[in-house]
Amino acid sequence: MTFASLGLQIERLEGVAPAWRARVGAAAWRECAEQLAAKGARLAALWACDERDRAGGARVLALYASAEGLLCLDLAVSDPPWVFPDLSDLFPCAGRMQRAAHDLNGVRAVAHSGAAPDARPWLRHAGWPANRHPLARDFDAGAQFAPTGERYAFVPVEGEGVHEIPVGPVHAGIIEPGHFRFSVVGEHVLRLEERLGYTHKGIEKRFEALGLLGGAKLAGRVSGDSTVAYAWAYAMALEGMAGIAPPPRAAWLRALLLERERIANHLGDLGYLGNDGGLAFGLAQFSRLKEDVLRLNERLFGSRYLMDRVIPGGVACDVDAAGADLLHAQGTVLAEELRTMRRIYEDHSGLQDRFIACGRLAPELAARLGVVGLPARASGIAIDARIEPGLAPYDRLEPRIAMLKNGDVAARVDVRFEEAFESLRLVGHILAALREEPAGGTAVELRLPPAGAFGLGWVEGWRGEVFVALEAGPDGSVRRCHPHDPSWQNWPAIEHAIIGNIVPDFPLINKSFNLSYSGQDL
Repeated sequence: MTFASLGLQIERLEGVAPAWRARVGAAAWRECAEQLAAKGARLAALWACDERDRAGGARVLALYASAEGLLCLDLAVSDPPWVFPDLSDLFPCAGRMQRAAHDLNGVRAVAHSGAAPDARPWLRHAGWPANRHPLARDFDAGAQFAPTGERYAFVPVEGEGVHEIPVGPVHAGIIEPGHFRFSVVGEHVLRLEERLGYTHKGIEKRFEALGLLGGAKLAGRVSGDSTVAYAWAYAMALEGMAGIAPPPRAAWLRALLLERERIANHLGDLGYLGNDGGLAFGLAQFSRLKEDVLRLNERLFGSRYLMDRVIPGGVACDVDAAGADLLHAQGTVLAEELRTMRRIYEDHSGLQDRFIACGRLAPELAARLGVVGLPARASGIAIDARIEPGLAPYDRLEPRIAMLKNGDVAARVDVRFEEAFESLRLVGHILAALREEPAGGTAVELRLPPAGAFGLGWVEGWRGEVFVALEAGPDGSVRRCHPHDPSWQNWPAIEHAIIGNIVPDFPLINKSFNLSYSGQDL
């Protein structure tokens, strides 16, 4: 299908791979969603904006992705009680997004037909009154409220021999908090229900106080292990609004930083997956390799995790010939070490016994749930924003998608190996391009867009696609910024992947997805 076939008045958005925006009424909101779902489009994000200062109630926005690009539908919700048609029956991943929109903005999804959508709080955790909404224009971000002791209604599972195992939200070690409620018979999992939101810290509200330029720094801290992806997506949105493009050299450097971020995280995950499978040697070796990458990042770019290297208008770093030689040499060593470690992992019968058929997510289910990124590719779904048309410099690099169909832990491990090799190959091409590209010209001056300007950023981070939707207020302020992590789509998939497995396999299955708490909880 084409977006034009929806019969909408659509406007083209600048600065991102083909993207459009259309304002719709409640009937068209639902009708378009039905048509898009029927044609295989996926819901990429859903969020809301307070409009009471503009004599309106609120707006709800849904971002769809298809082979044609992106389409953002914008629905005005003007009359109390501020409701809009539910999309979760068409796109299951919409459920938690709609619950978060109610907690933060007061808009509520109502059933189009059949069962009512889940209306339990998602982010609130009794941290503020149910009738107050932090993203309202008049909400005091510094306000404090006494906790209410509200109980969360987990879905009960009953039957002979069924019992519950609550895990978290406080975990051993220093990982982020999340609650997992297992319903089991013996050690076999019948159901898992997640409750997240414990790392909610008001990021979207904070954007409003920082301004368009200051927001760039915060964007890179939404999920710290994806700082390049978020910073690039934010910069892309702002540059599109301002009608500018970064210099060619800056585009190459952004891709270099993004692939370095991907390599470092895949190395770390491969180590932890080996450790969770009983091979501590894997953790030791991959930790060493990841540390080598981070140290060279610090040496060449001034930041181990590449914070604040991508800025609106370009980048805040460069690579000279000597630095390029160091990166090339490290890439050669990493490729050889990866080949060795892959042989060890594949030949280790105990490790493969833990990996194969564990936490399987069938391709059909992954597609139904709207799974994206690495887990999608491990379940046979070819989604990667780097191959979308118009994204420089990936339109010249032509990345290869690593894809398997088994959808188990073994597949997610193999995809990580393949993507690490592919990132090393891409880095080689990027370094060659940088040698030919004239030095300098790593950033252009950014002129602030007018109030009401709207932009989107779309970048394939190492977990999956990262979106940033940005709307300008007057005098360079941020009216609304919604950063969207792929974990929104992928967290619910873990609830399905664990079913039929045993409880001790959960850490391994969870790590094979390795999703962000902070990126989703905001």
